[in-house]
Amino acid sequence: MPFSLFSPVPAPWCRSAALFALALGLGGCANFAGIGPKARMTEPQALGLGIAAAKTVPAPTGATPPAAPNAWWIRFGDAQLDALVAQALQNHPNLRIAQARVARTQALTDTLASTELPNVNGSVDATRQRFSANSIYPPPLAGGVYETANAQINAGYEFDLFGKNRAALDAALGQVRAAQADAQAAELLLATQVTRSYFTLLRINALQALAQRNLAQREQLLALVQSRLAAGLDSPTELRSSEASLPEIRQYAESLREQAALTRNALAALTGQPLGLQDLQAGTLAQIKPQAAPQAVPLDLLANRPDVAAARARVEAALSDVEVAKAQFYPNINLVAFAGLNSIGFGNISKAGSEQWGVGPAIRLPMFDGGRLRAQLKGRAADVDVAIESYNALVLEAVREVADQITTLQSMARQSQEQQVALTAAQTLQDIAAQRFAAGMSSRANVLNAQSAVLAQERQAIELRARSLDAQAQLLRATGGSVAAP
Repeated sequence: MPFSLFSPVPAPWCRSAALFALALGLGGCANFAGIGPKARMTEPQALGLGIAAAKTVPAPTGATPPAAPNAWWIRFGDAQLDALVAQALQNHPNLRIAQARVARTQALTDTLASTELPNVNGSVDATRQRFSANSIYPPPLAGGVYETANAQINAGYEFDLFGKNRAALDAALGQVRAAQADAQAAELLLATQVTRSYFTLLRINALQALAQRNLAQREQLLALVQSRLAAGLDSPTELRSSEASLPEIRQYAESLREQAALTRNALAALTGQPLGLQDLQAGTLAQIKPQAAPQAVPLDLLANRPDVAAARARVEAALSDVEVAKAQFYPNINLVAFAGLNSIGFGNISKAGSEQWGVGPAIRLPMFDGGRLRAQLKGRAADVDVAIESYNALVLEAVREVADQITTLQSMARQSQEQQVALTAAQTLQDIAAQRFAAGMSSRANVLNAQSAVLAQERQAIELRARSLDAQAQLLRATGGSVAAP
């Protein structure tokens, strides 16, 4: 019988429509009042670095995470450092682990995305069974043993009227963004570790060269004292004093060799080259291009930190999980259909009349669950609170890290100025001692002692420069590599 808009609606469809309307009506009774996250994300205006305040640009829901950490280490102008960081980013297992986690979360996203499409599958089965003589089966089936065959295609589609599947997909996408940001954070941390270890090696190399100069100077002083003792110009006490300083200097030089070897081992592990960097030809501290200490760092640069981006993505994912939990209170409406062949006896499945099909809605509505759905929603709301407070704690820690490194860099700049004055004064005294010795007005010992003062100031200069470079690297990491080059 043809059907039109003016034809009477068949009774089965009327019943289905009535059930659908009833389900929607009962869904309106869903009660999740009073359940929701209580934590609030820290407002950027409430934070500061003790200097000019700036504001953070909030990342909108669905925003992509920041790009992989830029190559901030190239600003130091050392080709050997660039090569080491490149090797580390290519070879380190921790980065592969992070990348595998990204792939895993992306696979989950693909699974959830499939719920937006119809689900179609086919099945074929054959069974030999005895039919009960005391059930619904008429003779000759009753009490007999027959084969049954079934071949059909099943299809289903879930109507996401209340946004459950969409929210679940948004939550999964948030986890993907978090995993991607975690991978970028791992890259940033690894690059920082390589850079700091390389600067440590340069510091040790500079101290080793200085220790060799100090040892040579002390050996010259010992030879001079020995000659003066032979001439009756010095006492044995002066000789013993000069000899006592040599073992201490040699012990210090040996400790520097140990530190250099350990640092090379650390660099080898970071770059995935175990014991392969013993002959590394590193540059010098003087060749490293220093980065000027900024007077202020806008807080919006903290949004470029991958770990901050990951924390924000987890907040967004947790909020989407709350929407999933809320959608559980509403009806689950599906359209199911099947078509195929069914017969008793394998040979009958291809005969006319074996066709079967069916189509209709399936509605499931939670009514009495003993508070399970409300408890589940409370748990999701608590997860949001945890994610938000974790984000807030991370932002506060990021601000502290930036403030600490800026303070250190500014202090290093002032200390370096004062140390340069002290070094100039020591060099002046050394020149005066050398001139007096040349004029026969002073002993060689006074010259060597003046040289020792210069060496001590040069050692201090090496330490200050190394600390400054280390703080520069840590500041770049603290801002996600985003501090503008001077």
